[in-house]
Amino acid sequence: MKTYRRHGSILARVLGLILCLGGVLSAQTPPPAAALSITSPLDYQVFQRSTRLVGTISIQGHAPSGASRVEVLITGRSVTGPLPSRWQRVAYDRGSGQFHGGLKTPAGGFYTVQIRIQSHSQTIETATVAHVGVGEVFVIAGQSNSTNYGEVRQVSETGMVTTFSGNAWRLANDPQPGVQDNSTKGSFIPSFGDSLYRRYGVPIGVASVGHGSTSVRQWLPAGDRVEVMPTMTKYITVKPDGTLVSDGTLFNGMMERIQQLGVGGFRAVLWHQGESDSHQPPAHDITAETYRRMMERVIVAARNQAGWKLPWFVAEATYHTPEDQSCPPIRAAQASLWQSGIALEGPDTDTLTSAYRQNEGKGTHFNDAGLKAHGVLWAKAVEAYLDLILR
Repeated sequence: MKTYRRHGSILARVLGLILCLGGVLSAQTPPPAAALSITSPLDYQVFQRSTRLVGTISIQGHAPSGASRVEVLITGRSVTGPLPSRWQRVAYDRGSGQFHGGLKTPAGGFYTVQIRIQSHSQTIETATVAHVGVGEVFVIAGQSNSTNYGEVRQVSETGMVTTFSGNAWRLANDPQPGVQDNSTKGSFIPSFGDSLYRRYGVPIGVASVGHGSTSVRQWLPAGDRVEVMPTMTKYITVKPDGTLVSDGTLFNGMMERIQQLGVGGFRAVLWHQGESDSHQPPAHDITAETYRRMMERVIVAARNQAGWKLPWFVAEATYHTPEDQSCPPIRAAQASLWQSGIALEGPDTDTLTSAYRQNEGKGTHFNDAGLKAHGVLWAKAVEAYLDLILR
């Protein structure tokens, strides 16, 4: 028994020593270095060009510990030819591990962006973003014909049109992500983007934030008074004294995307809305003057909150059915916005009548031909503007 106790005591001391040494070694072993991460650019991201021939690609991310230098190589073909193969250094903070830079890049793409992390002239890690563009970017807002209510899902024929959900970019094949109504059918965006790409030869990016069946009343900033309840009552709050106000949900959702893209980060807002303010039942109808005033309020509030005078196109859009093809007072209110300089002239989509509408021409939303024609009309309106400012 005494021998057993002595051996047991020795074994316990040995085990204790092993555990102690293990703890010391563990404490002295550094945690694994954080991997290289890239927050910008994202795959399929399009950066708004600042002139006809140039834009800036934002580079941001986190380098692993031990890094001493971060370099970027952008390769591909611009509107004027292949890019030179040249590594460019970007700012790197060793303390935080963050790197960032804005690299002026010719309009064009898709480009491949390679990032390499160096430690004392040795490359220790690399990463590649395969599709990055410098071109034209647009925010799409309004009601159902701005979102995914078309009869047939559309696909980009050029493969040069991308879409931003608020979290990620991808090819802009329908349905468009990021809309506020969860619609999942077809849109005009692939046709619109393809038309612009064929005209200018630069990638096209969009961010779609619309919501079906909405009145301009529901797009007002939070707390703005509404005189008459719209036909769809969602997003309107009835206060205890009976006053109606917008709850700001749609405006805030739109502004979130606008602010994500940043000042000068897109060319314009494309607004397609008006059907839910046209020929409504008397208890839900508003005057043309009220429509114009509220529309101007949305535009001005968006500009104020965004911090820059973002361009804003307004379409003439009031079509319901073959028996109700337009609402002249609301059309006049829409036109007055660009006639007075508040907005830019969008397309007249009331011209797309039954041959372009769903349900064998009986509906409000567009069929396959209508979605393609709708996109072309928007492209022509935008081209008229771009051809003036990109001379």
